[in-house]
Amino acid sequence: MRKPKIVILGAGYGGLMTTVNLQKKLGVSEAEIVLVNKNDYHYETTWLHEVSAGTLHHDRSRFKVADVIDKSKVKFVQDTVVDIKTAEKRVILENGELEYDYLVVALGYESETFGIKGLKEYAFSIANINSARQIREHMDYIFATYNNEPVKRDELLTIVVGGAGFTGIELVGELANRVPQLCKEFDIPREKVRIICVEAAPMALPGFDPELVEYAVTQLERKGVEFKIGTAIKECTEDGIIVAKDDQVEEIKAGTVIWAAGVRGSHLIEKAGFENMRGRVKVDPYLRAPGHDDVFIVGDCSLVINEEINRPYPPTAQVAMQEGVTCAKNLAVLVRGQGEMEVFKPDLKGTVCSLGHDDAIGIVFGRKLFGSSASFMKKVVDNRALFLQGGAGLVMKKGKFNFF
Repeated sequence: MRKPKIVILGAGYGGLMTTVNLQKKLGVSEAEIVLVNKNDYHYETTWLHEVSAGTLHHDRSRFKVADVIDKSKVKFVQDTVVDIKTAEKRVILENGELEYDYLVVALGYESETFGIKGLKEYAFSIANINSARQIREHMDYIFATYNNEPVKRDELLTIVVGGAGFTGIELVGELANRVPQLCKEFDIPREKVRIICVEAAPMALPGFDPELVEYAVTQLERKGVEFKIGTAIKECTEDGIIVAKDDQVEEIKAGTVIWAAGVRGSHLIEKAGFENMRGRVKVDPYLRAPGHDDVFIVGDCSLVINEEINRPYPPTAQVAMQEGVTCAKNLAVLVRGQGEMEVFKPDLKGTVCSLGHDDAIGIVFGRKLFGSSASFMKKVVDNRALFLQGGAGLVMKKGKFNFF
């Protein structure tokens, strides 16, 4: 009897958690499991703001896929997904194709520019580990260039971060710690450098606890971050950005513009013909795509509604990893043809937002955390994610232990 073939697309949080849990649940004789990923490594997306700022080396934020999969049960294919043919149950890759009986789509996120002119051309985005490295190297270059120009242009040392959501706030927190080091290294007075965070919403960290938001903004302002709240970026140019607040239009010249204000699901979701909203599929209670009982969608491409508030759960690593666990359980049920599939219900432990390596805010188990206690919890969260993906050995190898 032919073994069913399970193909998992993407080794991000959702795809990797599906794989490592599935290899524990199914025997070699029960199914053929294939994991496809563009790179031979997984990277911790929630650490990319540190890589971008240069406060964490990129190798610390990634590990080989081969280090966490059971090669006797999982075949790893390093390739790029080009298209998904659901009617034919085929996945088209750059260098071949795969047939499947069951498919897990975990293709991650892409930057969403909302049609703002010039963003794609002139702004950086934290899309992956390579774009994060590019940001770090660009800033090193800018600082190195400043004193070598015959006429010093202070606007070169202005860093604009578009968006004061979690990614934007965590990034400016790291930048606030990194800039003094860059200034010392390249003999530049700290007062010459501006870090400006622009947010169109009426507050930073929209929807977060106001007391925690106030603490975060105050702490970051003390470190030299400027906030422009309720201010929309209208255009990004070669020289900086154009913003508007009420009827006031302003040009901010900057050597570095980083867009951190929006993500969407993979464009391949749209290309494959799934019903979607900005590349995200409203999945059924078992994480399947509507009309496709053989296709599961997890992570940033999955949209799960919180029935209590009738709004989607945010596409966080915490949710993606829990989706991977449920997806693996449900695939095991289908492969064996016995038992009942599990309805996905996120168990949200809380949320922690770093303000640099030494400060943070958060709500954990309903309790508000500030400062060093929140920073400690952030590192615990990061280490826990590593443990769930690769066990204690991975935590010892890549974990964060400088708690204070």
